[in-house]
Parts: sequence; structure tokens; C-alpha cells
Amino acid sequence: MPNATRRERLVRVLKTVTTQPLPADDEESLFESGLLDSFALPDLVSALEQEFSIKVPDRDLNPRKFDSVARIDTYLEEHAS
Repeated sequence: MPNATRRERLVRVLKTVTTQPLPADDEESLFESGLLDSFALPDLVSALEQEFSIKVPDRDLNPRKFDSVARIDTYLEEHAS
């Protein structure tokens, strides 16, 4: 879907990593809500790398950077072309 916004693409990726519904608030912690855990983080990052054609360096593999939809969107804004 070439006209999909970054956020729509992000939500699609998150839905492939988790079966739980996403929080309504983009600022809500995906880890504290139980949607993601440290084991799901590599799967999420891998899916983001594929979807957005980016490479997430090891130094960025920190749950805080991927803690919420808003934080992931900001990360993608800064790193995706």
C-alpha cells in the first residue's frame, strides 16, 4: 500500500508482532501494558527494518526507544528515508 502513512504502516507492523489490541493512546507504554516484552523487541525491530528499509543499530536496541507508538513513530521519522 504505497500511500499508507508512516503511522498506518507502523500499526500494521505492530499488529504482526502482537495479537493484543493496540492502546488507544499513542503515548501509552507498549511494555507496561503487556503488549510487548523484551523477547518481542527483536521481532518488532526486525519487522520495522523490513517495512521501513532501515537498519536499527545495536546501540538503539533499547526498549525506551520503542516504548510507545509515538516513540516508535518519532524514531522512524528520524531514521527512515
